[in-house]
Amino acid sequence: MKDGPDIAQMAALIGDPARANMLTALMSGKALTAGELAREAGISPQTASSHLKKLLEGGLLHLRGQGRHKYYGLSGEDVAQTLENLMGLAAGRGHLRTRTGPNDAEMREARVCYNHLAGSKGVQLFTSMQTRGFLDVSTDSVILTAPGSEFCSAFGIDLDTLSKNRAPLCRPCLDWSERQTHLAGKLGRAMLARMEDIGWVSRKPDSRIIRFSRAGIQAFDKQFGV
Repeated sequence: MKDGPDIAQMAALIGDPARANMLTALMSGKALTAGELAREAGISPQTASSHLKKLLEGGLLHLRGQGRHKYYGLSGEDVAQTLENLMGLAAGRGHLRTRTGPNDAEMREARVCYNHLAGSKGVQLFTSMQTRGFLDVSTDSVILTAPGSEFCSAFGIDLDTLSKNRAPLCRPCLDWSERQTHLAGKLGRAMLARMEDIGWVSRKPDSRIIRFSRAGIQAFDKQFGV
């Protein structure tokens, strides 16, 4: 094999159906126990333990202990973005694991992508901010402009606190259902958290689905109309 990153190893880790189910379950941003992940994957706890060991060794998961319990989560936003891209590729080629169901429309409208807003509402937010000159996407990166900083501060985002973290402020993330960009990075996470704090949205239990309140959808469309 030629020198360079071993994409075959990463593909093999993600490509196993049980491990893929586990990783997808963690796209909600919520840490889960080995037992919970075993149920998500439809496998025994013993088999799940073997899969989780491989994912940890491969650097796709991190493990946290709290009391007697151990919780697994994705090791970073780059892993979540890779999974989101793979979902888009699979969906675009017609590789769907289940038929369209009642939750599908909700998932496509608004869902959490690890820690930020995805779906048509996530794309709407990104498009609105770009159109209004709040985001500069003239290069491969996404940059928050001066007017964008003013807008975010007025929206209740503490940019000073965000700047203390060395992680990227803005990152583009390709939405698997919309095939367009939504906002990831520290700002994407902060925007979703702010919408939760002011009661615009809530998370459907045990799901990635984000639900807008009636007042929340009106306020969101007014703030991020395109």
